[in-house]
Amino acid sequence: MDANNQIISVNVEAPYNVTVGWNLLERLELPHKRVALIYDSKLPSSLVKKVSSHFELSIPLPSGEACKSLEVHAKVLSELAKHAFPRDAAIVALGGGATSDLAGYVAASYLRGVAFYNLPTSLLGMVDASVGGKTGVNLPEGKNLVGAFHQPRAVWADLETLQSLPERVWKEGMAEMFKHGLLEREAAVPRFFEKSDLEQPDFLSTLARSIRVKAEIVARDPFEAGERAHLNLGHTLGHALEWASNHSLSHGEAIGYGLLYAAILSRLENRSTWMGKAAEFLEWMRPSPLPTRNFEDLIPLMARDKKATSDGLKFVLLDGPGNPYTARVALNRQHQAFQEFLKVVDNIEQRASASRSLLPTPEVP
Repeated sequence: MDANNQIISVNVEAPYNVTVGWNLLERLELPHKRVALIYDSKLPSSLVKKVSSHFELSIPLPSGEACKSLEVHAKVLSELAKHAFPRDAAIVALGGGATSDLAGYVAASYLRGVAFYNLPTSLLGMVDASVGGKTGVNLPEGKNLVGAFHQPRAVWADLETLQSLPERVWKEGMAEMFKHGLLEREAAVPRFFEKSDLEQPDFLSTLARSIRVKAEIVARDPFEAGERAHLNLGHTLGHALEWASNHSLSHGEAIGYGLLYAAILSRLENRSTWMGKAAEFLEWMRPSPLPTRNFEDLIPLMARDKKATSDGLKFVLLDGPGNPYTARVALNRQHQAFQEFLKVVDNIEQRASASRSLLPTPEVP
């Protein structure tokens, strides 16, 4: 093992390690005779070939959220059954967060549960989806409404797979790193790494630290009975925006917006002062436009949030960085926060537009 690699332990009932470093996929070995690789069909063919050469069966998935459906889930299960995969077989996920969610749910449901391994290829997948055992698919009525807790046996986050990420997809992953920084008990909010920082040692160490934040929360609350809900900071409005856009707004971009909204709610509810940092992050991210400016469109989508109970919807708020809690918020306060949210978003967009207009016009040859 490379001395520069970082290993994070996830101390659940069956503990496992998350290894972060370079060239990890070159030395991949699993203790299973039969293994199926489930992968994002848009990954570079050279990467898929490198990994699939280790395993018996390879099953491509539609890229992104399109794979997270009951129809795709059923097709993959049928493929495993056709090849008579047994209980001691294993599933390996190669791709981003959506691939991990679908493949994990396949592993959880095939023969009532088989071994599962994660090879995340996006920053978002490395820092969030591949760790913690949340698996599942979407329904027409909402995001992640069907699934199971099924922890992986191991996770290998090979930074080499990030080199081909588009800039926009890179920034999506930074949204979850930023969120974990806000949740960290030492309240060390990470700086906004550019993709050009990928090979810097402090990026690797910061990524490992971010994963460790989630790993420690998962270890204390593996089935989201309490504290683990704090990992949904920014996700209540974020998931609603993502769903309202029919996923044209990416998950990371939606969470960027959701974190700003949560910061405004926090200021209104408890005078917390992290709104400026959330606005700074959103301005750096430059997400796609909002799918709607009508809060009434979002209320029924937020009502499907997994934190909702028979007592109503709860938001994750911060009483200062490192001090999250869940609380019900009056509807009129939610409206008030959304109007302020729109004003901040408008100001960010105006500054971005102004900065673009100052760029020199390319000469036409």
